[in-house]
Amino acid sequence: MTTEPDNDLPPPPVHEPARRSGSIVLVLLVAGAIVAAAVAFMTLGRVQAQPYILGLLALLAMVGLFNLFAFAAGIIRFADRIADDPIMRPIADHAFDGLAVTDSRGHVVYSNAAYLALTGAATPQEARPVERVFIGNPDVSEAVFRLLKAAREGKRQQEEVRVAGSEGAHGRWLRMRVRPLGQSKREAKYAVWTIADITRDRERQEDVFQELQHAIEYLDHAPCGFFSVNAAGNLVYVNATLANWLDHDLAEIGNGGLKLTDVVSGDGASLLTSIVPAPGEVKTEVFDIDLRMRSGKTMPVRLYHKLAFGADGVPGPSRTLVISRARDERLDPQRAAEVRFMRFFDHTPMAIATVDKSGAVVRANARFAKLAQSLDDNGAVSKSILASVNDRDRGRLIAAINQAAEGHGDIAPVEAMLEGNRERWGQFFVTAVEGEENDSEAAIVYMLETTERRRLESQINQAQKMDTVGQLAGGIAHDFNNVLSAIMMANDFLLNAHKPTDPSFQDIMQIKQNATRAATLVRQLLAFSRKQTLRPQVLDLREALSDIDRLLKRLIGEKVALEIQHARDLWSVKADLSQFEQVIVNLAVNARDAMPEGGKLTVRTVNVSTPESEKLSYKGMPAADYVRIDVTDTGTGIPADIVDKIFEPFFSTKEVGKGTGLGLSTVYGIVKQTGGFVYVDSEEGQGTSFRIFLPRHHAEAEVQPDAANGAAKEPAEPKRAADLTGQGTILLVEDEEGLRSLNARGLRSRGYSVIEASNGVEAMEALDEKNGAVDLVVSDVVMPEMDGPTLLREMRTRNPNLKIIFVSGYAEDAFEKSLPENEQFAFLAKPFALSALVEKVKQTMAPG
Repeated sequence: MTTEPDNDLPPPPVHEPARRSGSIVLVLLVAGAIVAAAVAFMTLGRVQAQPYILGLLALLAMVGLFNLFAFAAGIIRFADRIADDPIMRPIADHAFDGLAVTDSRGHVVYSNAAYLALTGAATPQEARPVERVFIGNPDVSEAVFRLLKAAREGKRQQEEVRVAGSEGAHGRWLRMRVRPLGQSKREAKYAVWTIADITRDRERQEDVFQELQHAIEYLDHAPCGFFSVNAAGNLVYVNATLANWLDHDLAEIGNGGLKLTDVVSGDGASLLTSIVPAPGEVKTEVFDIDLRMRSGKTMPVRLYHKLAFGADGVPGPSRTLVISRARDERLDPQRAAEVRFMRFFDHTPMAIATVDKSGAVVRANARFAKLAQSLDDNGAVSKSILASVNDRDRGRLIAAINQAAEGHGDIAPVEAMLEGNRERWGQFFVTAVEGEENDSEAAIVYMLETTERRRLESQINQAQKMDTVGQLAGGIAHDFNNVLSAIMMANDFLLNAHKPTDPSFQDIMQIKQNATRAATLVRQLLAFSRKQTLRPQVLDLREALSDIDRLLKRLIGEKVALEIQHARDLWSVKADLSQFEQVIVNLAVNARDAMPEGGKLTVRTVNVSTPESEKLSYKGMPAADYVRIDVTDTGTGIPADIVDKIFEPFFSTKEVGKGTGLGLSTVYGIVKQTGGFVYVDSEEGQGTSFRIFLPRHHAEAEVQPDAANGAAKEPAEPKRAADLTGQGTILLVEDEEGLRSLNARGLRSRGYSVIEASNGVEAMEALDEKNGAVDLVVSDVVMPEMDGPTLLREMRTRNPNLKIIFVSGYAEDAFEKSLPENEQFAFLAKPFALSALVEKVKQTMAPG
């Protein structure tokens, strides 16, 4: 744009005139003349000279006073030696860029020739400030406003603007800068303006941009694909040809929209990132892989992958040429076979590599490259296959490679631990390279990772071991229950026959207490084997934990701080309340023992929805709604080598006499029998966290008998002493003779008629002799020749209304599945006291 002077504005400040340099000779001449005049006046005589001397002094005084007023008014100024510097002044005057200085009022106090030329001023007197030059130009006004604002605030500012030309003339690009003259308060009032014509620089930039656009246009429509991927795996450029092949939008690329793994099928991306770093070098590798289209289909391609490494070994963005091999499959049978082989080679789930005699990798497929990167971040594994194997197993792999190099066949597979931060395993199959001798390739090594298989085998073995131990513990507990039942029954007879004042009464009570302790141990064994009797009920875990809060505080002591945290709107669960309390108590005691110096025990409950449970890494737990109970301590933790054994019965790290080793096995059994899962997360020295998952209970409408009948509940009567006597014929079936005789004796003492049978066959014979006239059958479950469920089915054929009580050390549901559906029976868990037996008999025989 061109500018014209504005005649309506006041005249602009003129260019500062050049200063004259002073002369010492002139000063000396003036001083000499004044002294000579004074001497001449003195020759006239003192009286005659006095008027002349006073006149001369008055003249000098008037000249001095006039100079003071002129200096105060600015008419006279002292010369600035710096401004008169013969070097600095020409530099500013003849600078290539326009330079101007404005005062606080915006007046130009200095401007050089370039400034005058750029702003259209003919003489220094016509120089105008920048805002006056470009006034009314909408393309420049905003930039000028920002520059003026910066000048007023004493800041630096730079703007680049395009000034349109007039009458078809080409426009100009100007770079305008402003800054304060200096840092002092006086200098800060002045602003230094710089204007530079950058039109030619802009034109050169536009030319380069146009050339770049042409180059991109040529590259985009080349008959082959091209892409660039950075070290992070992001595609920073893809040409239009490749984007068209893959059916991707170019707008997605370069903005973090696509990664290399998004367009490379299978493990092919690992090949491109497996190049061994070489500081300062440029490497080009050829890969035959498959690219994946947006639709999921694949296309075979050959990549020429060029990668430059910096001095530190860090790779820069790649330059990768992509040649489609899809046509080769249709036109050239030999190349089609090569393409099919490379697809098979790279997409096989087995890692394959050819190695030399030293184990160095010569060639490898994509799966091997992926394995190498997962084992060693530095790429060392890609140099030697031996680096992928742990030191303890490396010798066996070396021996297998040496056998292959010597031409041996049928080399035994090598199971070896892989190198890395976590435990991983692989099975190596080594075969010799057939054909002519080739020092570069001595063997072909196939590797399958067996980590998951070994983990599953370990889990199965552990589960089988736990089941076997559980069956053994259950069998022992069942037999021991019979012995305990006999002891407790005989003890009851002794207590009935002896008064508390008898000398032997305390010994009999001691026997009862020890029998009770033994029964507790048996229940723990049954809990582990999941064969104990549970009485599940709908529980609110917040209330259940609140009820045992004081008990837990007494158990863990004052050194350990207890904190119980509950989630909001906690779901209900269905479990045996006493057994759940036993689980929490056992875990709290274990946590206390792990914190001898004190610490913190946290019990936390939280809901786990089905989607959340799917994301958990716990094996064996199906996705469902759970309530999770975390019991976390800050104790010594569990060593990694024994963490898999903690749920086994009788396994304990405590000193002899300080634990039975049944605490955690009881927890395991109760949780499993409830339908839940228990897992442990522990790190030695960092504490332990037990995580219990109990299935969520979905409340269903349960019809209460009284409500269904419309009958109102009668007020409860005061509890009276139980009358345990009765009448009737009882068939008692028990294979343990001592226990059977004691049970029969106890029932007879209460007025019942008892028929004894040692097994199911004898019981059926006794029932036939009585013609089915038996009021009640009390039978063991596990018996030789005929067990309890079989006996019940046979008896029902003779008397469908026959009442029966099963007694067993196993859980009720352990044999309930063996009975017909909706079969009615009562159950009494061993071991039991005489009072429990006669009470159950009385209750069952009561008319209902």
